[in-house]
Amino acid sequence: MKKYDIEMDIETLLRNLKRIHPDFKLISVDKVKIGEWSRWKCRYGCKAFGKHLNCPPYVPSPEETRRLIMCYERAIVARFDAKPNKGVPPSHIHHFLWDAIKEFYDKMYELERYAFLSGYYKAFAMVGLCCAYCPECIPEQEQVDLMDHAVKRFCVHQHKMRPGMEACGIDVFTTVRNAGYEVEVLKSPYTYRGITFFGLLLLE
Repeated sequence: MKKYDIEMDIETLLRNLKRIHPDFKLISVDKVKIGEWSRWKCRYGCKAFGKHLNCPPYVPSPEETRRLIMCYERAIVARFDAKPNKGVPPSHIHHFLWDAIKEFYDKMYELERYAFLSGYYKAFAMVGLCCAYCPECIPEQEQVDLMDHAVKRFCVHQHKMRPGMEACGIDVFTTVRNAGYEVEVLKSPYTYRGITFFGLLLLE
């Protein structure tokens, strides 16, 4: 297949993906940065560590992620404006953003599935934050053996639950800025002017 045919294909795909979610940018995967520190921030400082199957220690390591990225040439960075649940105190940040996270996850899954069915069979989505599909994730259930490395088999949403970028060692801040988006640290959920999520869709 000639190069211009491939480019026409990707242009058509991008145009159709924008019907699912309009705010994204195409990048080369060399702009996706891996940082070991990201995983450490999950392990030390995050109250959700070990509580969700798309977070450490249940997700691939930074080194595995680095090898995954090498299987691709391009990716999409997608931007989402989150709509918090106003009836929930911002101090309960996960529940404050609960519905927004589920909508974000659904859209990333939809983007991945459309790309896959369009012939981009290696398409793989990555999200951010802790999964919000269920009120209580499997690792939080007392009857679960936390040493069971195949515990994900009990997930009722495993067909669409995807790992968090930061959980797998991706430096989200640098990657998002490399894509041309602005991103800053959310200093307080009480004084926010807007909360933004970012997802990554690997394409080949």
